[in-house]
Amino acid sequence: MTKLGLKIPQVNAPQGNYLPYVRTGTLIFVAGQGPRKDGKLVYKGVVGEDLTLEDGQDAARLCALNILGQLQHACDGDLDRVVRMVRLAGLVRCADAFENQAWVLNAASDLICHVFGEKGKHARIASGTNALPSGMAVEIEAVAELAS
Repeated sequence: MTKLGLKIPQVNAPQGNYLPYVRTGTLIFVAGQGPRKDGKLVYKGVVGEDLTLEDGQDAARLCALNILGQLQHACDGDLDRVVRMVRLAGLVRCADAFENQAWVLNAASDLICHVFGEKGKHARIASGTNALPSGMAVEIEAVAELAS
């Protein structure tokens, strides 16, 4: 990861009664990751009001890094075990008139593809909402396939 100029943060503890990821067969389901670093929320607010599109994209990148951290943990430190990113699903806490949720999530998708190349291409949904836990700006969950 360092050769790509990226540093995967320490995994964040769940903020409730759930697991950060679940493996079933060859699939890993990563719970929603917020824009947290060292357990602290970095991007809080409403994209299109308090935060710019660029802030939302930075928040999405941080969510993607946290997804990678959870995947790395699930793979015992070896991200080469990921054979395909299957899906990203993201929510953007945004103003009513904000219509660029896909542009926010593109930042996360681009980072995932940068890390995994062709096997990083995935299906995705990008939606807007009026509220997210802790007031976070973006939350993204993921599904990845591991080598059996």
